[in-house]
Amino acid sequence: MNTLETLPVTLDDVLKAQELLEGIITKTPIESSRALGAMVGGEVFFKCENLQRAGSFKVRGAYVRMARLSEEEKKRGVVAASAGNHAQGVAVAAKSLGINARIYMPLGVALPKLAATRSHGAEVVLHGHNVDEALAEAQRYANETGAVFVHPFDNVDVVAGQGTIGLEILEQIPNVDTILMGVGGGGLLAGVAVAIKARAKELGREIRIIGVQAENAAAYPPSLAADALVPLKKVSTMADGIAVGRPGQLPFSIIRELVDDVVTVSEDSLARALIFLLERAKLVVEPAGAVGVAALMDGKIENPGTTAVILSGGNIDPMLMLKVIQRGLSAAGRFMTVRMMLDDRPGSLATIARIIAENDANVTGLDHTRVGGSISMGDVSITVNLETKGHEHSEQVLAALRAEGFQPIVVH
Repeated sequence: MNTLETLPVTLDDVLKAQELLEGIITKTPIESSRALGAMVGGEVFFKCENLQRAGSFKVRGAYVRMARLSEEEKKRGVVAASAGNHAQGVAVAAKSLGINARIYMPLGVALPKLAATRSHGAEVVLHGHNVDEALAEAQRYANETGAVFVHPFDNVDVVAGQGTIGLEILEQIPNVDTILMGVGGGGLLAGVAVAIKARAKELGREIRIIGVQAENAAAYPPSLAADALVPLKKVSTMADGIAVGRPGQLPFSIIRELVDDVVTVSEDSLARALIFLLERAKLVVEPAGAVGVAALMDGKIENPGTTAVILSGGNIDPMLMLKVIQRGLSAAGRFMTVRMMLDDRPGSLATIARIIAENDANVTGLDHTRVGGSISMGDVSITVNLETKGHEHSEQVLAALRAEGFQPIVVH
């Protein structure tokens, strides 16, 4: 294993980044979670980067990268590509430093993220159908015009800037045992690992650093296993902030040396975590920021001890939030959509309504149709949306329907 001093980013780099960021960023609060702590058997704290300027940690690395440009480079302006958080971080940093910024965002980007990036003064150009295509165009523009390309994670200054979160966590929770965070390209995980592992060595103690990825966008586990970058053929997750198909070379070189583990969580687990944060912590967090909470709720972390979870961002599209809430309630057994075929005769629907009422479930929506490719003459198809009280209650309602001769099929 390399010594901490020979890695491409060191504690000294992070400390210098912290000095640069003084008065620029918000020292985000730490919130304790008794509910999650009770689940895992230890103290759990949230590092609320969802309350950071521009709604995520990204402004830290972007500002450090851009503050260190020469005056001639600043005059040429900067260019970046992002679907959201990095775009806003670059835009805020550029405005603070008086630098012109051009941001490429993919077509179909969430309107709130587009509007927020423009509101910070950046020029936004919509290009491509995904972030990779936007990145390629941003790099082409940089090569053509001389504008400085600000990479979202594969840069020494960016990694050092993100690492300042680790220094803050140690100041706020000196007895921390485990730190969890989401990982996409790896800039945040690498930076925090450098800061924490170096400080832990000085203190003569162990602090675990664990990254968390969405299982349908998990490039780090196979890359770490192969000790080489292994790009994914397909990435599909609601956690767009960490939907990166190929680790960054620079972060990877640090993560493979310092990080204790990288675990994965499912989309349903992510949705449940977001619901938990809304209901129990009163915090609005985007899916990428909730992966650490999902890992704890799933029992993926053994003996976590005193744990800090970095809630890396809060920029969630309201339309996505609607879908996530429904999925999260469904995953928790609190929402269920059931489809049934009935005889088209008076009283059938009333019988179903009676069964649902007797079992204390609540109908939130109903679709009743006689026409369709799979519907026979004399039959009717109904789809019922139900509010239930958990998995056992859902099974109780289904069993009661079956006992009356119906054949309910759960859609959600």
